[in-house]
Amino acid sequence: MRSPCFVSRWTPPMLLLLLSPGPVWSQSSATATSSGTPGVPHCPEACACAPGGQANCSGRALPAVPAGLSRGLRALLLDHNRVRALPPGAFAGADTLLRLDLRENGLRWLHARAFWSLGALQHLDLSANQLEALAPGTFSPLSALRSLSLAGNRLARLESAALGVLPLLNALDLRDNELAALAPGLLAGLPALHALHLRGNPWACGCALRPLCSWLRRHPRPAPEAETLLCVLPGRLTLSPLTAFPDAAFSHCAQPLAPRDLAVVYALGPVSFLASLAACLVLGSMLTACRTWRHCATALGWLKGPRDPGPGSPNA
Repeated sequence: MRSPCFVSRWTPPMLLLLLSPGPVWSQSSATATSSGTPGVPHCPEACACAPGGQANCSGRALPAVPAGLSRGLRALLLDHNRVRALPPGAFAGADTLLRLDLRENGLRWLHARAFWSLGALQHLDLSANQLEALAPGTFSPLSALRSLSLAGNRLARLESAALGVLPLLNALDLRDNELAALAPGLLAGLPALHALHLRGNPWACGCALRPLCSWLRRHPRPAPEAETLLCVLPGRLTLSPLTAFPDAAFSHCAQPLAPRDLAVVYALGPVSFLASLAACLVLGSMLTACRTWRHCATALGWLKGPRDPGPGSPNA
């Protein structure tokens, strides 16, 4: 009878592969898994990813935005973490992101370039944080943004340059902040706005509120809660609804200058100063020259007056 080595000697290579032990298959499988599937976004560590490009990083006590964000990511849920600040390029690599949730993080500071790679972002939730101010241009890169929530922060003033021009934004939530007024022109860059939420702010019914009152009267549908917005200051106007003030109520207020007018004022200021300085120099030089000429003419006898007629003159 032939020895068992006869089988290993004449067995074809494919049969040997089939008869090989299990670890060979498991090793190749693990290698394929670790290399990733083409077209599937990389899942950041400490996050749970789901089909469709969603990374769920909620409630994991993360102190910063996780590294390893990649193309193909559609939704990033970072709510209920400990992200206190967003540095420049915090979301670099995630240029296909459509939804970003940053609620309940204790956020206190956003760099003006924090969102610079998110040109496709449509929904941004920054509610329930501790933001007190926003740098100019913070949201300028988000040209595709549809909804923005800043509710439940500590914003006392919101400059128009912070929002910039967001042509597709249709929902803006500013509830429960410390806003006493809205900066002139803040809503002018939001032509598609259909929902504006303003409750829970200490509105001061003075001249600074004129732009908001005027906007609310012209756009009643985007702010259905406008009738419930009440003045907190001054005392004589407490609990007065914002919509109760017509344009005539602000007739005593100075009309703010438009940006173009401000540019003209700033441009003419130095020019007028230089022109005044040049005029003073010219007049001073002319006056000095006249005095010098008069002094010389007097010394030469050119400016002597007519001689007094003598006793024997015909006119005496």
